[in-house]
Amino acid sequence: MPSSHLPHKIVLIAFDGAQMLDITGPMDVFAEANTACEESGRPPAYEIVFAGPRVGLIPTASGVELNAKVSFFDENLVADTLVVCGGRGARMAADDAASIETIGKLVDRAKRVVSICTGAFVLAATGRLDRHRVTTHWKYCDTLARRFNAIEVDADAIFISDGKYFTSAGVTAGIDLALALVERDLGRPIALEVARELVVFLRRPGGQSQFSAQMAADASAVDPDRFAELTRWMADHLSDDLSIDALATRVSMSPRNFARRFAAALGMPPGKYAQALRMDAARRLLTDGEVPLAIVARRCGFNSLETMRLSFQRHLKVAPQDFRARFHHRGAPSRAAMV
Repeated sequence: MPSSHLPHKIVLIAFDGAQMLDITGPMDVFAEANTACEESGRPPAYEIVFAGPRVGLIPTASGVELNAKVSFFDENLVADTLVVCGGRGARMAADDAASIETIGKLVDRAKRVVSICTGAFVLAATGRLDRHRVTTHWKYCDTLARRFNAIEVDADAIFISDGKYFTSAGVTAGIDLALALVERDLGRPIALEVARELVVFLRRPGGQSQFSAQMAADASAVDPDRFAELTRWMADHLSDDLSIDALATRVSMSPRNFARRFAAALGMPPGKYAQALRMDAARRLLTDGEVPLAIVARRCGFNSLETMRLSFQRHLKVAPQDFRARFHHRGAPSRAAMV
């Protein structure tokens, strides 16, 4: 924190038709961090400002209107952390030259710049994300990549940090990113207190997939409950034998019949499902801990470290050690962004 104890100014900007949780989710995280600071005898860490294209009520996609006390066109507006919130209005604002020029100037003056969901379209339109890695809501990743081909879009991550730029996936991922920023700024105990107050996990790792293996399977499944007990067991026994023969024996079916029925019910073969479970688990361990790579491979059921390396290269186009370098979180507060 600055020696003068001046609060770090967070400006959240949104447009007509914004996704309300993109605004209120991170805003509540920062507000609860202030409360936690005060309860521990510290001054409030953040000054929180909501800005719109004009002063007054800004309609959200849910129909609720939020009151912007300042316009982001105000020449006197400055932000230590600038947060661009997503929604239909953000995607439309990416085509508005006046908005993009103004936001570009705010970006240049800010110490830290954040986009929530499709707020990434606005930042990309300013050109400031060129040659940076970013993410957004899974539904719009391909569109973002096609429209702004100078940026590198990671369609799978929950949130990404690259330099002073922080981008998150859709909706609730903004809460994950805000909690990660609080942990950087104020330390783990404050972030944990905020998470407890909001009844959420302290932090889903940024490198965690936007979809777990189970969610991906459910999305294409015809009968997701058909093997629910088995898939729960698989997730808890990744280092066991998850071959078709072993799984078929567990459910008292012939291997051929089991493989056919599993694929029909869940939309993917048993082997592919087991591989996805193992990849999910490995990503979590690499992101959130210091477990050696060989032990990660063994715990997650890969036959060897080389097998895990090949799986990461095939599915994520990155080696496990490079994935850890990108996403590993050590929990130490970073004062730089708060000064």
